[in-house]
Amino acid sequence: VQLQASGGGLVRAGGSLTLSCKASGSLFNLVVVGWYRQAPGKQRELVATVSKSFNTNYADSVKDRFIISRDNARNTVNLQMSSLKPEDTAVYYCHAESIGGTIVYEYWGQGTLVTVSS
Repeated sequence: VQLQASGGGLVRAGGSLTLSCKASGSLFNLVVVGWYRQAPGKQRELVATVSKSFNTNYADSVKDRFIISRDNARNTVNLQMSSLKPEDTAVYYCHAESIGGTIVYEYWGQGTLVTVSS
């Protein structure tokens, strides 16, 4: 599975942006898909995930501001970001997991840069 992220850019604080992650194969068999981010000088952190059964999980810092959605028909995962803050500035990475027997496979997309100006 290859993941292609897009949608990053420069936005002012308080603005909105939507990131999109397109999978080369079917999303249906991916147990979890989601987004992580890495700010300069910081470790990569989870932003949001959505499971195969459409259960969502968000970092506390983005709850009530970001919405993750999964479209299995289009093999796409979107992250709608609103009320953006300068501290949301980071490279955002699409991530997915699948399970083969007892083995968990992880997939990462290339990052897309989000810059929020104050």
